[in-house]
Amino acid sequence: MNPIPYGRQFISDEDIAAVVETLRADFLTQGPKIAEFEVAFASYIGVKYAVAVSNGTAALHLAAMALNVNEYSNVITTTITFSASANCIRYCDGNVYFADIDPDTYLLDIKKVEELILSKPAGFFTGIIPVDLAGRAVDLEQFKALADKHKLWILEDACHAPGGYFTDSNNKKQFCGNGQFAELAIFSFHPVKHIACGEGGMITTNDEALYKRLLLLRTHGITKDPALMHENHGGWYYEMQELGYNYRLTDFQAALGLSQLKKADAGLARRRAIALRYYEAFKDDSNVLSQSGSVEGHAYHLYIIQVNDRVGLYNYLRNNYIFAQVHYIPVHTMPYYKQLGWEKGDVPAAEEYYEHCLSLPMYPTLTDEEQEYVIATIKKYYAL
Repeated sequence: MNPIPYGRQFISDEDIAAVVETLRADFLTQGPKIAEFEVAFASYIGVKYAVAVSNGTAALHLAAMALNVNEYSNVITTTITFSASANCIRYCDGNVYFADIDPDTYLLDIKKVEELILSKPAGFFTGIIPVDLAGRAVDLEQFKALADKHKLWILEDACHAPGGYFTDSNNKKQFCGNGQFAELAIFSFHPVKHIACGEGGMITTNDEALYKRLLLLRTHGITKDPALMHENHGGWYYEMQELGYNYRLTDFQAALGLSQLKKADAGLARRRAIALRYYEAFKDDSNVLSQSGSVEGHAYHLYIIQVNDRVGLYNYLRNNYIFAQVHYIPVHTMPYYKQLGWEKGDVPAAEEYYEHCLSLPMYPTLTDEEQEYVIATIKKYYAL
């Protein structure tokens, strides 16, 4: 039997043709496909501006820079995420504070965030990084009200959630990354994500000033715009106006992203159908403690269940060619963050979640037969 991974990219003949066409064109990097991809992605998300970068971590780093994170910044995020969600603050010498998760949603618990804010003097915290874990949209309307009350910014980590949404208090769908409640949002185009560019990322915003600064920071802090330069020696002249980075996406990656974007809605619909099938299979199973469930607006980058005997099930699945995965090891338990003072026991709900969580195969090309085999194998394990 062919192995069944937890995630897998799908590259079609149309994707390959789009990349080949760009490879045969005049630009390999920073050509017209970059802007085309940015405009198309912004339209898909429903936001004014999008800035394409080399990967999701670069997107987080530049977003933190644009928000002026520094050694005096104290930022709250979740520990159940990939480490980059926290590391971007450390890259800028800021301080990371981990708040606990809601055991039902696995997302950052707004009550725990407020408790953390109130445990410190007024003005101590500067921002919040909520994460749309697995593709489930954080209710940013509520977070925005909390952030405004305490004069904090919001950076939404939407790497898992293009096309995901929550429904606001006016019964309106608010799509992840649309800039209605967060100053900035970021996305990833890693191969197992909804849109694959090999590597790649995007930052979205409705703030023109932040958008312009991101464009500068993405390319070494250099500008060739005569309107922005302090001097102008001629057509060759450029200025480095602040310390930026080479976080540029290539044209052929953007061409792949554009082609993948055309299939995004179909892929999202398939993910939701797979999620519903998992939900129905395990809703009455006492060995499954909880699961991602059938949730409106969920983008289902991952389908997470919590189970008894996670290690045993994980190994049994691998022995049967099903390569489930664990998302995530709590960031605060990593050696790097331990040396900053974090200890096991500091974020109890997240640590309890980690003891039981398992991500099942979830990708649009997963067949019904493969999914049924995954479900049957899990049930068989607990029947042994």
